[in-house]
Order: sequence, then structure tokens, then C-alpha cells
Amino acid sequence: MHPTQTRRALEDQIVAYSHKLHAAGWVANHDGNITVRLASDRFLATPTGVSKAAVCRDQLIVVDGAGKVVSGSSKPFSEIELHLYVYRHRPDVRSVMHAHPPTATGFAVAGVAIATTMMAEPVVSLGSEIPLVPYARPRTPEATANLGPCIEDADAVMLANHGALSYGPDLETAYLRMELVEHLAKIQLVARQMGGAREIPSGDVNKLLESRTNAGLGRAGRNRIHNDDRTVVVRIAAGANANG
Repeated sequence: MHPTQTRRALEDQIVAYSHKLHAAGWVANHDGNITVRLASDRFLATPTGVSKAAVCRDQLIVVDGAGKVVSGSSKPFSEIELHLYVYRHRPDVRSVMHAHPPTATGFAVAGVAIATTMMAEPVVSLGSEIPLVPYARPRTPEATANLGPCIEDADAVMLANHGALSYGPDLETAYLRMELVEHLAKIQLVARQMGGAREIPSGDVNKLLESRTNAGLGRAGRNRIHNDDRTVVVRIAAGANANG
């Protein structure tokens, strides 16, 4: 479970962010879903077949790492395997969000990638690209296989002919990354109407990616944090042995 956060607090947050997805116009009908990691093999999730505007605490379910419902009476949504795949391969992730923000999803159904390198800030926040994951029918092995190569260094991806998937250490971060994806799509759409977006210089992109790493973001940033933590543990152990 999230440090210092109770199960009730996480339930309230999922409900609140479900309502925010609907209010932002990023979902319609029964679109979209949210999960939060409660423990290594337990995930709190929104139910299938419910408008995100109407989600309430009593409808939330808990699934295990295989997607089996262990608490609650609703069924899991069809994209649950995508969420679980992210959790298995990105242990830093504690929340996953899926939605259909209209402009970004328009790019996805057109097969056009959304760029980050037309501006400085999104390079640091999201990396050098927002991968466009090839289309696969939900609940098929191809869906997770296609996702696999894209998530190690990216914190948001576009699913071709489907929508967006964002993830992070908490619900707010996952939501803000989704918000940034849609914002960039709107900017890129306008730029295309005016002759096309111009990328910032490659040297600047490299410097911005260094800043991303220094912030502990992306694969290189996570590895740096992991290595620093190991170094601290070794130093503490060495000090203890010396004092012993």
C-alpha cells in the first residue's frame, strides 16, 4: 500500500480521479479504468460497465496478480492485463490509468505518434517519445506483447486505435501524465495545421534527458536511484562491521 495512505484514502482517490476523467471529457459511456497497487499481489480497480462519472467506493474491486477478483462483486475491465503487465515490469509504478482523451486518441487512431521533443518540459516529464503501441485486440497475448518494449523508458504510451495509458508512483502523477499527453496532442494538432511542429535541437534534447535521469525518471534515472540505494546500504553495512 502507498506509504502513509490508508485503503479508504486510496478508494476515495480512485473515485475522485474517475470523476475527474469524466469531467475532463477523456472518457464516455463506460470508457476508461484506474488501478492502484495495494500490495505486491493486490490491486484496487474500478469496475467494468460503470460510467466514470458514477463510480463509487462500494463498486470498487480488488484483483490479484492474475486478474482474479478477490474482493467486490463486479467484474474486472477488459484492459486489466495491460495494467498488471505494467505493474509486473515496472515495480516503481503504483497507479495505472487508461482513458480516451479525444485529441490524443485521434492521433492514435490515425497512427500518428505524439511528439515530446517539440518542447523542453515534456522531454523531462515523459522522455524522448510517447510510444505508439501497435494495435491488438483486448485480452489477447498480443496486447501485452506489443506493450512490453514500450514501457521501460516511457511513463505514458498511446495504444493504436484505442487510447492512452499512463502510470506513475501515485494517482496524481498518472493523471497529470495523461493530462500532458492530451495537452501535447492539442499543441501538435495546431502545429500541423500551421505547417508542422519544429523539434528543439538534438543537443538540447540530450541535455534535457540528462535532467530527466537526474530527477530519477526513466530507466536510467530509476537505475541510478537503485544503484545509489545499494551504495548506501553497502556503506552502512561496512560502517557497522567496522564498529563491530
